[in-house]
Amino acid sequence: MEFADKNILIVGASSGIGLATARLLHGLGANLYTASRHQSAELAELGTTFLELDVTKPIGTALDSLPEVLHGVVYCPGSIKLRPFERIPVEDFRGDFELNVLGAVQVLQASMKRLKKAGGASVVLFSTVAADTGMAFHASIATSKAAVEGLTRALAAEYAASGVRVNAVAPSLTNTPLAAALLNTPEKAEASAKRHPLQRIGEPEDLAYMASFLLSDHGSFITGQVLPVDGGMSRLK
Repeated sequence: MEFADKNILIVGASSGIGLATARLLHGLGANLYTASRHQSAELAELGTTFLELDVTKPIGTALDSLPEVLHGVVYCPGSIKLRPFERIPVEDFRGDFELNVLGAVQVLQASMKRLKKAGGASVVLFSTVAADTGMAFHASIATSKAAVEGLTRALAAEYAASGVRVNAVAPSLTNTPLAAALLNTPEKAEASAKRHPLQRIGEPEDLAYMASFLLSDHGSFITGQVLPVDGGMSRLK
């Protein structure tokens, strides 16, 4: 199988895009290590090696039990807090930054020696369409995800000679538990779909397939990129 004997760490795999990615890679034979604050029943069914981890706090030794070699890291935590700029507390900006950026920094600093030993490894981070396309009420999440894009390019440059590729995927609204409040009526779901040129919102599997491609040998010539998976929203009218 495509990922046989490959050790992959997925952070934030209990639901949504992370869970879809775990399911896909499990079916492709990967040795999966998953980390989040809680393990969902759906994730437990996959039989991954689960590590309890809260990325908004110092991670300490939480990842010390990872194997000596990692072939890939996928960092999926995210947030959706949409409100007018003047009503966003500074604490929300700080919280989004800690979750999306500093959490990724901690995980990658703890993982990089293992990734460099793979002789060709891949890191996949997640941004958002709102980091590139201005959207009202997205100030906090767009700010932190724009920082993720900067981190992506900086690390891709720093570790290219070590054979570690770093890319980000930028989705639009995706049908996950995180977005439930934005899709909880047929009217909301229909309005969201119509904002996309392809006339539908994203599904977790759409993002999982892109993450899998970037982790695989098929994506071995791609690094430093932010790849939109957004139904055309960021580029089409």
